[in-house]
Amino acid sequence: MKKIFLSIFSLILLFACANAKDANSYVSKTSKNTSFTTYWQQHIDYTMHIDVDAEKHQYKGTQQAIYTNNSPDELNKVYYHLYFNAFQPGSQMDIRSLNIKDPDPRVRDRISKLNADEIGYIKVNSLKQNGAAVKFETVGTILEVTLNKPIKSGESVTLDMVFDAQVPLQVRRSGRDSKEGVALSMSQWYPKMAEYDFEGWHTPPYIAREFHAVWGNFDVKISIDKNYTVGGTGYLQNAQEIGHGYEDKSKPLNVPNTDKLTWHFKAPNVHDFMWAADPEYKHDVLTMKNGIDLHFLYKKNLNEEYLQNWKNLQPKTAELMTYFSENIGQYPYKQYSVIQGGDGGMEYAMSTLITGKRKFGSLLGVTAHELAHTWFQFLLATNESKHPWMDEGFTSYISGKAMAAISDKNDKNPNAGPYRAYNYMVNSGTEEVLTTHADRYNTNRGYSFASYGKGSMFLAQLEYIIGAENTAKGLKKYFADFSFKHPTPNDVKRSMEKVSGIHLDWYLNEWTQTLHTIDYGIKAINNNTITLERIGQMPMPIDLEVTYTDGSIENFNIPLRIMRGNKPTKATVLKDWAWANPVYSFKANKTIKSVVIDKSNLMADINVDNNYLETK
Repeated sequence: MKKIFLSIFSLILLFACANAKDANSYVSKTSKNTSFTTYWQQHIDYTMHIDVDAEKHQYKGTQQAIYTNNSPDELNKVYYHLYFNAFQPGSQMDIRSLNIKDPDPRVRDRISKLNADEIGYIKVNSLKQNGAAVKFETVGTILEVTLNKPIKSGESVTLDMVFDAQVPLQVRRSGRDSKEGVALSMSQWYPKMAEYDFEGWHTPPYIAREFHAVWGNFDVKISIDKNYTVGGTGYLQNAQEIGHGYEDKSKPLNVPNTDKLTWHFKAPNVHDFMWAADPEYKHDVLTMKNGIDLHFLYKKNLNEEYLQNWKNLQPKTAELMTYFSENIGQYPYKQYSVIQGGDGGMEYAMSTLITGKRKFGSLLGVTAHELAHTWFQFLLATNESKHPWMDEGFTSYISGKAMAAISDKNDKNPNAGPYRAYNYMVNSGTEEVLTTHADRYNTNRGYSFASYGKGSMFLAQLEYIIGAENTAKGLKKYFADFSFKHPTPNDVKRSMEKVSGIHLDWYLNEWTQTLHTIDYGIKAINNNTITLERIGQMPMPIDLEVTYTDGSIENFNIPLRIMRGNKPTKATVLKDWAWANPVYSFKANKTIKSVVIDKSNLMADINVDNNYLETK
């Protein structure tokens, strides 16, 4: 997602079913499920047709959106995102990049220097509510719409729009003519309905961070020069009229003799739609044993090393898809596309854009990360702007495990890198609390560390607190309970609690809402008595390994009292530790040689120097 500077990305890496269901089915289902009796979410059906002038990098479009208000509220207004408007001199994205301490090197001052034919825009020319024109105003990247009649609870409204747009020069994620020569990377390209949920409308200006959107169905037609190959979200409906590697080879092609082809895609139950196009795309398809088609679109004029890397990537992507399906939940769609484009790596519905001129390890790593986002953000659709750590962090956690698994590495903690980054951020004094809105971190480095690093550590430390097996089961329950919904931090906490039987409210609070640090030490060993001390503000259960003078080893587990339980363990479970007590003592069974705290290194203790003590 990728949405992270190369320097920060290196830091993090080093330191780092169900069939698709209509969202409305969940609304009706919730009334029968006592766990979610108050849950609701909005729904939208888009029908769009755009006509692309590839030479001018412009397009004209129509959009019909059938918007269903499943909320208990009447809505007097609706709002759309117009993301391309960010790529204009003087936009909030431009100003933010010019003023932040550590600007993204892909952005810096580039937006401020765009010429008129290089900027991006989406201009709404008309908008009607159930056939009658409505008032609207464009304010930066947001379209504010005043409805003629409120949309009552349970009602649907039809919104018809005519718009035209210009594709910006590739600066961030979207754009034309990327550094690798990809013609069109078309993400966030259409007027997109803002999300309304139990917290109200979510209408942050776009400054290149994260997204939050309405679940729905997309019916999209793209008319473009016939020599362009298109890939992205959704299932192609007219493959025999298109060709370009999508057609059924056993049937005759029926390509119309025109200058343009109209590509017709449908995407069921997604909350975004991305497409990319280039006249030099090579298109490969790998069909997995379970019938899922993996599409790979990359520039055929890449040098031989990169072309071979894209070939080698294909079976590995199938392995990754299998790993994520087995360890989180079954991938619910029939295809997924990996497409060269964008400016790094970024996930979208049923697809991803990644840069293609990479060494194989880098190409595989970015694909693993972006594919994992299918689960953490596109199926478990958290509000990325408010909780980017649930998106980026959980993705980093599971993609690290997947990479270790498909590489046959015996890595006890494939997410060890973020722990080193964490100590660096704490010691530098630049760490910010995880509840910070994605747009409002003081530095890009702070955002990247928190979202990717500390977010992945949230799950890694759960292995220490509730056990690896419970954490793995908890992820599956989280997916089963909240796929095709918009889960919150409390939801993942509750899934873990239900699986483990351990209370975790303290953990969610301390790790995500404070900057409290963990520091436990061995204060003394007197005869057979061991005294531990809590130095940091954040409490944790303690795993202790004691080596006796006769060479034998005994492991102990000290639960936190506020956990109201302990993880499954073969260790000797001692009396729980009330967090308010700064010290804890107990007697071992034999003469002690040495004691070590947390030999697994899964606890983010900021000072490991006091975690080991040997008797003299």
